[in-house]
Amino acid sequence: MAEETGVVLSTTPRRPYFPTHGDDGYRVEHYDLSLDYRIAANRLGGTARLSAEALGPLDRLSLDLGPFRVGAVLVNGEVARFTHRGGKLHVAPGRLRAGPFSVEVRYSGSPRPVSSPWGGLGWEQLTDGVIVAGQPTGAPSWFPCNDRPDDKAGYRISVTAASPYTVIANGELASTRRASSATTWVYEQTEPMASYLASVQVGRYQRAEPAPGIRLAFPARLASRVRHDFGRQDRMMEVFGERFGPYPFTSYTAVVVDDELEIPVEAQGMSIFGTNHVDGVRGEERLVAHELAHQWFGNSLTVADWRDIWLHEGFATYAEWIWSEASGGEPADDLAARWHRRLAALPQDFVLADPGAPRLFDERVYRRGALTLHALRRAMGDAPFFALLREWTAGHRHGSVTTEHFTALAARRTVQPLEKLFSAWLYGPRLPDRPGQLHSPTL
Repeated sequence: MAEETGVVLSTTPRRPYFPTHGDDGYRVEHYDLSLDYRIAANRLGGTARLSAEALGPLDRLSLDLGPFRVGAVLVNGEVARFTHRGGKLHVAPGRLRAGPFSVEVRYSGSPRPVSSPWGGLGWEQLTDGVIVAGQPTGAPSWFPCNDRPDDKAGYRISVTAASPYTVIANGELASTRRASSATTWVYEQTEPMASYLASVQVGRYQRAEPAPGIRLAFPARLASRVRHDFGRQDRMMEVFGERFGPYPFTSYTAVVVDDELEIPVEAQGMSIFGTNHVDGVRGEERLVAHELAHQWFGNSLTVADWRDIWLHEGFATYAEWIWSEASGGEPADDLAARWHRRLAALPQDFVLADPGAPRLFDERVYRRGALTLHALRRAMGDAPFFALLREWTAGHRHGSVTTEHFTALAARRTVQPLEKLFSAWLYGPRLPDRPGQLHSPTL
């Protein structure tokens, strides 16, 4: 590590965790996805139109795409040569100058999840419908993309499916059109979005809007439980708005699929839960808070590099503690003490700011990340700490962030020396001592 102007920086070379994903020769400005899905047969036909910008002259570019049959690729409206193997669609467009260009890919097949150390990622059949959970590398399971978290774009997602089913995707519903036994649903996501956050949910859902801009979709048989368990989201919005700044999107949808899920899933403007997360007594409300917080930390502010995932999961976990305080539950001090004891009993071999790809979803990313924020809050005090979070979300709204961005901002916004704190919590393998007790746990 090195210190520069009071900021702790890592000197470790930034090698990507998923080097086969993404292409740094261009950026995508907009995806237009037109999909036709046959649920019983699990058959997807798609046309993807990408508006992009070459960052320099290109005679070759690549897209990430799963094992579909590719019928044609057009670049700037002209047929282009391509090869497709190993999850990469390599396109030879001739000579492209730096600047805007377009790509169209026509493809079809049976979507299946992308294999990973954490199981299948992306498009997955449910008992009666579809869930898409793309983090971190599942987007190529259903559309061709530049699959890197720092390449954020606008989206139009059109899905045609059998009319008894509801289709939910990112953004705002622009139109529905029924023709014979199928309905086409069109969604517009205007705020920039990373490819892994793009999502489509297909199921037999009842829909509700219990508060302006807050939406629910769920199996009809679970209506009363869902309405109760998710009934305090409007208050969560108020609390998080005070602590983190204004909600960064137009609306928010919580989807409860008619299957059990190991964990809830985040997407931009949307979270997805299983039936096992709904019990009618708010037994899993901390997860409701966690997923909502990801709209600030993960979706609006998205890591530029996966090694910084604590900026998503540590912040969302700390949001659970903030909600606990605000709703009359355990204060953050008590939660910090409990989790510090648990982490202290684990091997002391974990570096929060660079956990390594196999540990991307290690519990210590979540809990040590939250403890780091609690330590920072304890060092700064409540008012400066929450002012820092609001400035953090405002300054990087809909952008890409790194650990160094955050530590630099924190160092500029307090007279307290933070180098030792960040060095120990972010870059040291040994768990630091527990943060001291807060005197004023709420604003």
